[in-house]
Amino acid sequence: MPKPYASAVLPVSADLVWESIRDFAGIAGWHPGISSAELEGGAGDQVGTVRRLIGPGGEVFRERLLALDDTARSYTYEFLESPFPVRSYEATIRVTPVTDTGYAFVEWMATYDADAEEEAQLTKTFSRGVFATGLAALRDRFS
Repeated sequence: MPKPYASAVLPVSADLVWESIRDFAGIAGWHPGISSAELEGGAGDQVGTVRRLIGPGGEVFRERLLALDDTARSYTYEFLESPFPVRSYEATIRVTPVTDTGYAFVEWMATYDADAEEEAQLTKTFSRGVFATGLAALRDRFS
């Protein structure tokens, strides 16, 4: 099972970063690859809530919030609908403090199933094109 991953250190506190990304519908406000985000019901911190995202080319993603943990500063979601040829996609974004600097360490990871010939390209797309791009935008926002 592929495990795309990206991480970054941001020059602000973990609490400040978490406050900025905690709202499940707020991703369009910080990720440059998301043109719009709206909830289909529920609240941005309610497990089971579904968000509908539109990518820059009009791609539609529907994702369901599976877990939100303020103590661990993390949330996990799954794809309900996606233009990517994946199955059982589940991703987590987590923010933790770097103890010697007080900065935030942010990591974004996923697991999914796909046809073997698609895995390498999909993992690269998720790691670099989605996760690293979003984390770079967060870093720029707080620099």
